[in-house]
Amino acid sequence: MKYDWILDVLSDLKTFAQSNDLKVLADQLEETRQVAAIEIVSVSDMTGLVAHGDDRTAGSYSGSTRASARA
Repeated sequence: MKYDWILDVLSDLKTFAQSNDLKVLADQLEETRQVAAIEIVSVSDMTGLVAHGDDRTAGSYSGSTRASARA
């Protein structure tokens, strides 16, 4: 997949946090990695689909797919 590299980066950061006794950060990075994996799959599943009301038809979408969540 196009965005798999970010999962590797998050895993590396988690490993660094664990190695430096940053348990809370390591836990948060694991949660973030899981969210990223879910979003990557969701974006991949949506490729080529455009929402029109309640139905979806083939096409292209040039808008943002990012959802903003703040802790």
